[in-house]
Amino acid sequence: QVELEESGGGMVQPGGSLRLSCVARGTIFNIDHMDWYRQAPGKQRELVASSSGGGTTNYADSVKGRFTISRDDAKKTVYLQMSGLKPEDTAVYFCKADLTAAVGAHDVRDVEVWGQGTLVTVSS
Repeated sequence: QVELEESGGGMVQPGGSLRLSCVARGTIFNIDHMDWYRQAPGKQRELVASSSGGGTTNYADSVKGRFTISRDDAKKTVYLQMSGLKPEDTAVYFCKADLTAAVGAHDVRDVEVWGQGTLVTVSS
């Protein structure tokens, strides 16, 4: 069984900072993309930042210059450092990973896994 566990969400005032973490658990052989998405109330889930296995990063225009994605493959962890937070950043943030893992006895597959989400609230 493979799962992602996010942490680091909470409430912060506008202009503040938070760092989200997402760790992959299970028998994992390779991690390709590790991404952060968010979903605000009443809105569709959107890609915030992505990190490829080769080190390429991409950001949504709305967070460029304020958010930084990084990863530690040895720890199977991806981070999202958020600064200059705005009320419109309020959302549930989800981690997604594309990885190769054992999903059963003698069964290794490429799978897409989502975390449960962590709530970020930006409010004064």
